[in-house]
Amino acid sequence: MKLHYSSFKNLKGKIFYSFLFIVVLCFSFQAHSTETHKRIVESLEPHSITIIGESPQLSESIQFFQELISSYLQQGKCLAVALEIVSSQQVILDQIVEGRATKSDIKLPPMIDHTPYRSLINDLVRMKRRGNCLKLIAIDGEGLNVNQDKWIAGRLAKQISQAPVLALLGNLHTLKKIGWNSPMGKAFPYVAEILVSKGYRIKTYPQIWLDKTCHTQNRLVSSYEQKTVSLLNHSLVSLLNAAKYETVNDVVDGVILWECG
Repeated sequence: MKLHYSSFKNLKGKIFYSFLFIVVLCFSFQAHSTETHKRIVESLEPHSITIIGESPQLSESIQFFQELISSYLQQGKCLAVALEIVSSQQVILDQIVEGRATKSDIKLPPMIDHTPYRSLINDLVRMKRRGNCLKLIAIDGEGLNVNQDKWIAGRLAKQISQAPVLALLGNLHTLKKIGWNSPMGKAFPYVAEILVSKGYRIKTYPQIWLDKTCHTQNRLVSSYEQKTVSLLNHSLVSLLNAAKYETVNDVVDGVILWECG
């Protein structure tokens, strides 16, 4: 079958525009992600705590956190990074930094024990060894016969200094206020609410997925947008015996929203 020149020309045109569409789309995804990092990095201030929420076992949330740290350290500033590792493992964490242990030696809670999280530890250790002003802190209280949330809040508060504190915790820990429906619920605050009640400067950003099988881009949704209310109610409050939010500007500082392109 002969392919006329005009048909060939049309085919080339379609291929070109398809390619151009893909390039523009990829650039758009990167621009969204870069802008999200930029806005959060700019909000990291001395004597403050910032909590990035995560859904367990999702590699994208770990990578996002690592990229935040890299972006901040590029400014030549100091940063304290808090991880949901049991506090008794601080010695092991320090030994990994010193080269006397490896990432496989550290014990992680089952909820976060997956390859991307251990790779994060390795990456942070490499950053510190390269001379970055970086402090790594294990803050979890599991197995220590303590109230987990109070313990973590206390560990974070002790790290407050000129260097901002950046923590990676489960999404529920980012909620600064929860209206429990009855005493049968949890009825005591998560980490962010404890810190707010004590007057600390804290910013929180849960990560939420519209579809966990499709996560090609992220963007930062302001806490003043009505969309944030529905995102928190659907993804987080629905897990609790608590009243739905009507406004959330005093609950979180924004939502890192992962979605399809």
